[in-house]
Amino acid sequence: MDLPALKQVAEKLVAPGKGILAADESTGTIKKRFDAIGLQSTETARRDYREMLFRAETAMKEHISGVILYEETLYQNAADRSGTPLVELIVRAGAVPGIKVDKGTKPLPGFPGETITEGLDGLGERLDRDREQGARFAKWRAVIDIGAGVPTWSAVKANAHALARYAAICQAHEIVPIVEPEVLMDGDHDIERCEAVTRWVLNTVFEELFEQRVALEAMVLKPNMVIAGKKSGAKNSADEVARRTVAVLKDCVPASVPGIAFLSGGQSDEEATAHLDAMNRIGSLPWNLTFSYGRALQHAPLTTWGGKVENVPAAQRAFAHRARMNGLASLGKWEGALEKAA
Repeated sequence: MDLPALKQVAEKLVAPGKGILAADESTGTIKKRFDAIGLQSTETARRDYREMLFRAETAMKEHISGVILYEETLYQNAADRSGTPLVELIVRAGAVPGIKVDKGTKPLPGFPGETITEGLDGLGERLDRDREQGARFAKWRAVIDIGAGVPTWSAVKANAHALARYAAICQAHEIVPIVEPEVLMDGDHDIERCEAVTRWVLNTVFEELFEQRVALEAMVLKPNMVIAGKKSGAKNSADEVARRTVAVLKDCVPASVPGIAFLSGGQSDEEATAHLDAMNRIGSLPWNLTFSYGRALQHAPLTTWGGKVENVPAAQRAFAHRARMNGLASLGKWEGALEKAA
């Protein structure tokens, strides 16, 4: 393992003022998003949409440090005459290409309502191919739900172990792992319950990472924020979300981790930005706090684009705006007035 090289990539992914574009929606997920704008999800349409984002120079060069890709996209070429690999567009913009490598969630046998993420079989060989294609980091998502009787210890332990095994395999194959344990915000739980479960999950994940001898200085953590479930009806202030989330991170995440890139988890565009900004305003943190957003970066450009070539410039401006807002939030310099002025 070339630890200095892996550390360099990890640090670049969480560079101040920049964050990660999660463009790794599965074919099924992006179909739902295309359905919402009345566009058929074909390989060409998916390519055109993602190529539009990667060619948005202002956003990519100034505010995006890395891009998580779905396997299809990693191996696709652009629509230009020379057939430029999409991964090359990302590198030209100064960002790092990455790849989603988990195979999704499946029911956890014996534990109704809980899941385990699959994809460890053959992972090393896949990583070697992906690295040859240009990927320099990977992502694996574990899903922990909150509800009556869940999560169970077995589900937390199994998913944490799989995350750690994935991370160890990545580093052995010269790939930086993004470790994503997501505590879902879909339930009716309050913020206190989310805080307790998130602390439990993160502590278990880092225990497993330690046991698997993962180099913490060559990884990035992608956690949820501490927030009440959508069905609870509660509306937490940005300051409360920030205070509780930072408290959990300080209790659970070693200072050797170079950075934390949050998932948006279904928050609105502005909520995800405001919460990140509030955390960075707390200050005196041992790691960089930034974003690894999918929908919260893409909703505006996708709806603006609508599958029409003539809308590409406006869609790229919408993407640049959201990327800039989150870049400012990663520095604790975002203000709501900037949204209204756009």
